[in-house]
Amino acid sequence: MAQSPSPRELRFTVNGMNFAAQEWGDSTQLPVLALHGWLDNAASFFALAPRLNNLHIVALDMAGHGQSDHRPGQMAYTPLDDINDILAVADYLGWSRFALLGHSRGAIIGTLAAGAFPERFIALGLVEGLLPEPARPEDAPRQLASAIQGLRVQQQKTPSVYPDINIAIKARERGMFPLGHEAAKALTERGVIAQAGGGVSWSTDPRLLAPSMLKLSREHLHAFVDHVGAPIKLILADEGLPKLYANYLQEVEQFPRVDYEVLSGGHHLHMEQEVDLVAERLNDFFSRFTQ
Repeated sequence: MAQSPSPRELRFTVNGMNFAAQEWGDSTQLPVLALHGWLDNAASFFALAPRLNNLHIVALDMAGHGQSDHRPGQMAYTPLDDINDILAVADYLGWSRFALLGHSRGAIIGTLAAGAFPERFIALGLVEGLLPEPARPEDAPRQLASAIQGLRVQQQKTPSVYPDINIAIKARERGMFPLGHEAAKALTERGVIAQAGGGVSWSTDPRLLAPSMLKLSREHLHAFVDHVGAPIKLILADEGLPKLYANYLQEVEQFPRVDYEVLSGGHHLHMEQEVDLVAERLNDFFSRFTQ
């Protein structure tokens, strides 16, 4: 049974922060935590979630995104803190075990979380994301310095203000990964805040634009995948990561237990005209766990 197109809004507090989420389905169905990509929000799943059958989906605005709180003080954003958050969210929802649906950065966080806590995860349905780029250990000092300098720069910046939301939508259409109008509209409407002097600005924490504090080595990353106990379905786009990174498919093929396929489309194919095909593949995958 497919979902209602209109999600329910959720608000809750975990780890001392206020989180927002959107929910489809009910507690009789397979619990699925949905994690969006970098600088996106829960509306990333506005087209896909209603097309998925027999799932209780909670799509989270991750910390610093959408309508959720920014991290306090001068904290940086790391996938490790996000893993702590998503486990706390699952505990709040009463989910001892659950499936994960992730896009891009959300898919990466899901893989790392499932490697660290394999007992918590039933299945991973991933779209355009599996692992972050590996780094060499000898580059760690330079990486840390770059991250701290980046945080300082972002904290001094004045946020961009758009005269109205339609101009913000147009800007989102022309982002790093171009989006169609409806996809950009969904993300923008959930991802802006009104300014007192008029206009809107992004609700996203600018600290997310700073470089990562620490990048894991290839050996670290392989260890996480090796510890995942849940089945993994990975959907890639021919105009997405495999095009952006020349050796991406060769990296994925190092993990025989990752069931992947490449579909036509761009990085956000789960929000665009390819959504029906993405939903078909994910329905086939998740149906194995809903009997």
